[in-house]
Amino acid sequence: MSNREEELSVVEKLVLENEKKDAESQKDADPMTKAIGAIGKWQLWICFVVFLVKFPVAWHQMSIIFLAPPMGYTCSNNDTFDNKCYTDCTKYKYDHSVFGDTIISQWDLICDRAWLKNLTQTIFMLGILVGNMVFGHLSDRFGRRNPFLAAVFLQLLAGVTTAYSVNWYMFTSLRFLLAVATGGTMVTSFVLTMELIGTKYRDMIGIIYQIPFNLGHLTLPLFGYFLRNWNTFQLAISLPSILFLSYYFLLPESPRWLMTAGRVDDALKILKTAAKRNGRPTENIESSIQKMVVEVSSVQERASFLALFRTPRLRARTIAICFNWFVCGFCFFGVSQYIGHVSGNIFSNVAISAAILVPGTIISIYANKVLGRKITLMSSNCVTGLSCLLITVVPTSTASHLTLGCVGLWGMSISFATVYLYAGELFPTVVRNSGVGLSSTVARVGSMVAPFVATLAHTSAWLPPLAFGIVPLIGACLCIILPDTRGKKLPDTLEEGEA
Repeated sequence: MSNREEELSVVEKLVLENEKKDAESQKDADPMTKAIGAIGKWQLWICFVVFLVKFPVAWHQMSIIFLAPPMGYTCSNNDTFDNKCYTDCTKYKYDHSVFGDTIISQWDLICDRAWLKNLTQTIFMLGILVGNMVFGHLSDRFGRRNPFLAAVFLQLLAGVTTAYSVNWYMFTSLRFLLAVATGGTMVTSFVLTMELIGTKYRDMIGIIYQIPFNLGHLTLPLFGYFLRNWNTFQLAISLPSILFLSYYFLLPESPRWLMTAGRVDDALKILKTAAKRNGRPTENIESSIQKMVVEVSSVQERASFLALFRTPRLRARTIAICFNWFVCGFCFFGVSQYIGHVSGNIFSNVAISAAILVPGTIISIYANKVLGRKITLMSSNCVTGLSCLLITVVPTSTASHLTLGCVGLWGMSISFATVYLYAGELFPTVVRNSGVGLSSTVARVGSMVAPFVATLAHTSAWLPPLAFGIVPLIGACLCIILPDTRGKKLPDTLEEGEA
């Protein structure tokens, strides 16, 4: 064994073995993959750097659990916390035995103002949607790198200033800006990663991309446990973004985007660096890339997303996959927030529910390979639906509700990873970006509705699990009309998509 092989990681050894086995299939690979390899040291480093950004994405998206946790309250002239609203009460006092100041106690978000807490999270999810769209457009026009860096800087600025909010309006407005930035980091980082990875490994990397989010969710209770005041908690989850400013020096532009923008020389410099890092020859890169430039320039015009609804079969499939994206946004964020309101220790409840997401995401890799997209999505939706419905009928206890809630969240972690793959393979090439964008938008609508449903437990304990149980079962039924796309040629035209 050579010294070079000894230095390679286990992952890279597996990659090299696969590349040797698939030397024949390399003939059909696109020129960029031929030049730098489907995956190697250079891509793994970029993936590692970009994946770290998913930690603050999880922290900010799930932070409402600890910014507005359940708190006992009563009128200031009472001695016991009865959680009752009094028409003649002018000042309330709060139970600070677990948390110090939260946004609930800071701005009296109880009784007739309780809905403002849910509105805050809904507006945040709206910001994620706006960020996806705005930065998606900017990344197409100005490249992946610069919009990504702008989103990281805005995330840092908005996150830190949110911690110094003096009223609910300032807090919610700054959180909206924070969400726009967070949505921007999500879309630009995912696109950049996918454009660097060869087709063979894209599915696997696309699913692994979700794991840092799960780990970020898992570490959130640590922040909440050691920082019991909302402003110090908010500051702590925002400051780590300072590290991402170093990406100005670490992160390259996407060579694929550079070629579509006509900046071939810049693309060649990056590709030669990548090829050297991956131990591949650089002599023929220029001629290979010239061929790719010709292919890119001859790509046909994209169709409007309205084309998804013109033909009956494609229309039905679009509605089915979009509803399943709604299921993921609605149930994942809704059940996560619901678990935060289950009685017991909020820190251990959230930690346990987050810990099962990682194995769920990993299992989805194998489930999609063995069972295919359709069966995997139907099965995981059924797991979530049935576990949530069981909450409404089992005897009330913290352990049983927490366990069933966690099983439901585990099912959603598989569904979320699967719909990403499914949507990318289901829509024809000419409307693929529009189809995935529409699906993602519907998921954000689901996550905007989720906070209001999750907190209905305070008025009717059976309503949230009933809603979180029925919706994924409807999604599972709609999967019946979807074809299984595993191992199938991707449709290019609307005619192929309809057939």
